Amino acid sequence: MDKTIMPREQLGICAEGNLHSIYLMFNAIDGVEAQLRPCLGNVAQYIYELTDLYADSAFNGFVAVGANGWDSLYADVRPALLQPFPALAEANRDAPALEYDLFIHLRCDRYDILHLVANEVCQMLEGLVELQDEERGFRFMDNRDLTGFVDGTENPKGRNRQQVALVGDDDEAFRGGSYVHVQKFAHNLSKWHRLPVKSQEDIIGRTKQDNIEYASADKPLTSHIKRVNLKDEQGQSMEILRQSMPYGSVKEQGLMFVSTCHTPVNFTKMLESMVKGDGHGHHDHLMDYTRALTGSSFFAPSLDFMLKFQDE
Repeated sequence: MDKTIMPREQLGICAEGNLHSIYLMFNAIDGVEAQLRPCLGNVAQYIYELTDLYADSAFNGFVAVGANGWDSLYADVRPALLQPFPALAEANRDAPALEYDLFIHLRCDRYDILHLVANEVCQMLEGLVELQDEERGFRFMDNRDLTGFVDGTENPKGRNRQQVALVGDDDEAFRGGSYVHVQKFAHNLSKWHRLPVKSQEDIIGRTKQDNIEYASADKPLTSHIKRVNLKDEQGQSMEILRQSMPYGSVKEQGLMFVSTCHTPVNFTKMLESMVKGDGHGHHDHLMDYTRALTGSSFFAPSLDFMLKFQDE
């Protein structure tokens, strides 16, 4: 493929935010790989085409294949850095791994269209996969997490979203794809809301109402922002593109955290910084008020990669 022509990315990877989302986690039925490969291409193509059909409601989505299920589907080629989820545990902080073979992420500003497409996608995959988990996300207030703080403020803007999220020329077969990590966090909101607002702000590193970031000198080393705003050895920011949304019911609610990036390294370093800390006892104090229930690693190939298997 001509290096000057970037494969078509799945549009949901870098899309702007939406009002609603559906997260579908599947495991493949044994022995169906030959049928599943072309079917995934069909599903990805269908989602891509619906982006135009439902443009007025900003529909988008993507299909991602699990790290543990990749080799059974695409035995001859594998993304260079694809690894299982980097499970971590330290004291009372836990980032467990719960891997799935397939993740389909759908978003839209109309809930009815989202529900319709989710059903259609499941019908397309019928007999090939088993649905393991389904969550539905929603925009809360003005892009806030259920903790009351604005979420995703640090996200890259404009064309920089593609530069952060999509694999480039360093892995030729997977240009236009993205490493995806998903964690379902359940918040302890009753415990959180008992904190004074100033204590909450110190834990996050921003003001709650106005979303003003603390000056660098004023950020506690245990603040969430301090723990996730990392730099590499060359002093460059280790960015990810967050596609997270609140989810849940009164019984259980929290954040569906979704990271897309051209490398899994940035997410892994952030998770280590949050859970393990900096080696001097400074972990992310937000982890005292939320609990990761799942942790899954995927790769979302380019649309063109997936379509290569349609004619099998």
